[in-house]
Order: sequence, then structure tokens, then C-alpha cells
Amino acid sequence: MPRSVLVIGGGGREHAIVRQLARSSQRPVVYAAPGNPGTAADARNLALDLTDAPAVVRFCQNEGIELVIIGPEDPLIDGLADHLRHGGISVFGPGAMGARLEGDKEFAKEVLQSAGVPTPRYHAFSTSESALGHLDTMDLPVVVKACGAAQGKGVAVCATRDEAEAFIRECLDDQRFGRSGLRILLEECIFGPELSVLIVTDGQDYCLLAPSRDHKRIGEGDTGPNTGGMGAFAPVELSAATQAEIDARVVLPVLAELRRRDIPYRGVLYAGIMLTANGPQVLEFNCRFGDPETQVVLPLLRGDLLDLCAATAAGELGSYLQEFPVGEGDPVDWTGAGLSEWRRHCVVVVGAADGYPGAYLTGRPIEVPADRDDAWIVHAGTRETEGGLVTVGGRVLGAVGLAPRLESARELAYSLLAATHFEGLTYRRDIAQGKD
Repeated sequence: MPRSVLVIGGGGREHAIVRQLARSSQRPVVYAAPGNPGTAADARNLALDLTDAPAVVRFCQNEGIELVIIGPEDPLIDGLADHLRHGGISVFGPGAMGARLEGDKEFAKEVLQSAGVPTPRYHAFSTSESALGHLDTMDLPVVVKACGAAQGKGVAVCATRDEAEAFIRECLDDQRFGRSGLRILLEECIFGPELSVLIVTDGQDYCLLAPSRDHKRIGEGDTGPNTGGMGAFAPVELSAATQAEIDARVVLPVLAELRRRDIPYRGVLYAGIMLTANGPQVLEFNCRFGDPETQVVLPLLRGDLLDLCAATAAGELGSYLQEFPVGEGDPVDWTGAGLSEWRRHCVVVVGAADGYPGAYLTGRPIEVPADRDDAWIVHAGTRETEGGLVTVGGRVLGAVGLAPRLESARELAYSLLAATHFEGLTYRRDIAQGKD
């Protein structure tokens, strides 16, 4: 197994990954680039220029890095994994061809349609004039999406034509999301609870981690604009029929379509799914661990995250999964169910800066309580200064609770957040409430 690991990224997802790696029985040396004050407890933070792929490769070669885990989407979309593999470095994360599933929503829709996977109907546009013309033919509400990656903020569910027109113009005319919004999708709005499914695959074999649910809207009761995620919980209870349908109608066809297109994929394929009255439909794909889903899925692993990522990167996932047969009480229709713990529950509640996902203030001093075995803080938008810990992002941190019962895990997370302080701290009070 790898003795030295580099985790790319500096958010809550990467802190969760580093934290899990630090608990590996292999005791690897862990680096994080750039990392954050949370990762600094278990890893050596590095000031690497992630846009300079050759420099990242040279660092890995010089320092003997044996495995790289890439957290954020931008380095994956830009092809960092390809450069590392070409340099002889083992990587958990797809190359640019696979990452296009997240970097180009229109391409992802084409893959879904070719694979026969249920997904909402859509049309793509590059001008506001053509988009507005088509808008008048659609039923409301309607979903408007920037085609490129926009940190979870490039989607608007619009109840009125005025709302849809405003967001269309923000994307195409005002270029709010830069190049990511120069082409948009107008998509039919479907209804039902959402589900996040993290598919770990080496291109041939695969497993599904514990299903989770992310709360994307800023306001309680799922109101207000979309964010990068205000909290999550896992596992989500699913019927055996739904589990089997996700596997048969979503996962297997998509992986087969990637192979048909000769698109190699070693890493996580994250499917955002809506459970409609007519069955699961795929809303989007991400090419990496979700944030904040990672914070609640990784603590439920029965296996060693280092072993899982290393086996996937080496194309040996199938043999690794043989170590985790389905146990009594595990869902039999969930491929890889033996890899996750189904009798525990995990909840994360995000503490954000007031104003997020719009303009917000930074540099506010933070007080955080000490971590416990069953409740801990995950750092996201924080920085250590001479004067102490301060805020530097919109989603500042996450409070995580782990317990045998969902309600107990929820109480742990909220108790920890209540003991956390910074000016402008805001959070939803309904995460994992009623399991919706």
C-alpha cells in the first residue's frame, strides 16, 4: 500500500479525506495542497500551484508520492490526473475525458441519453435570445443550468418566467459564471427527494458508497438560492426496489457507455439523482467526491479509505471488494454494500458566513470546540493567522455527528455547532429533519 499520499484541495471535502486517511492502519505520510487549518492536524500542508501540472508532477516524483487523491473538480477538468499518470504517479480521480461529465453538462446529458438513463428533458443555448424564445414554450417551473462547473451555484429552479429570464441573462449576457455560463441548459423541472450516490470505479468494477442526501438551498424548508450544500446525512433509507433500479438503470448503463466511448475512469462518479414518482432520474454528474456528502459517507466506511483509493487507482478494485462480502442486515441490492456501515448514521451541518451564497464578510475570528470521537469540526473556509483562526470562505466549517441513530447524530452535530462562534455564523436548523 502507498506510504505517502497527496490530497489535492483545501475545502471541507479534503479535510474529511485527510482525516479518514490519518485513521488508516497503514499510517501513511499525508500531504495536502493547499490544505487548511483542519488538514494541518493530520497532514503537511503545501503551497503548490495546482494550475502548474508539471510542477505538481515534479513534486510528486521528487518526494516519492505514491498516490494522489484529487478532491476539487477544476484540477480534474483541467487534466491534472492525466499529467500525473503520464509521470508515473498513481491517481484516484478521472482524467480530463472522464471529468468532462462535470465540466460540460450538455455532454453529460448526451452520455445519459446514449446510455438510456432516465434524465429530465432539456435544450442547450448559447444566446439569451434563443433561450428566451424556447422558454416561452416550456411549462413552469423550469430549471436553468450553466453548462460548465460553477461550484454548485450555476443552477436555478425558476418558478416564474421573470426569474428564468433573469438567470438566463446573468449567465449569457452578464457572464456571472464566466466561461462556465456561456452555454446553458433549459431543463424540465421534476419533483421528488434528491439522492447523492457516490460510485467508486476503476473502469471495470465498481461499488456504491452509502447513499446520502445533500441540502442545497440556503434556507430552511429548501427555500432560497442554491449553494454548494448546507448539510447532509447518510445513509438514506431506500427500498430494495429503488436500490436495484438505481444499479440497473443508472450505474451499469453509464459505466458501460463510458467503456463504449473508450473513456477511462478511475475515481468517484457522483450521481445526483431525483427519486420521482416514475423512478430515479439523473439530474447531474460530478467527477469527484461530493461536498458535503463526503463528510458523512466516509465515516461510515468499514474498510480503509487508503486501501480503497489505492486499489481503484491501480485497477484492482474487484479483488479489493472481495474482502467485504454483504453481511446480515446489509442491503443486498446495493453493489458494494459490505463496504459501508448501515447501523450507524452521520450528519453534517454547515456553518456559513452571513450573506452566502452572495457577498459575505471574511476575516472574522472563529472559536471552535474540541473534537470528540462522535462529533468533530470539518474546516472549509478557514485560515490560521497570527491572531488565531479566521473565516475566509462562504461555507466556513461543518459540524459532524456520528451515532447509532439518525436523531442522535443530528443532535451531536447541532450541539457542536452551538458551541462554535464567529460573527455572522448562519446555518439551517432542519438538516436531516424528518429524513427529507
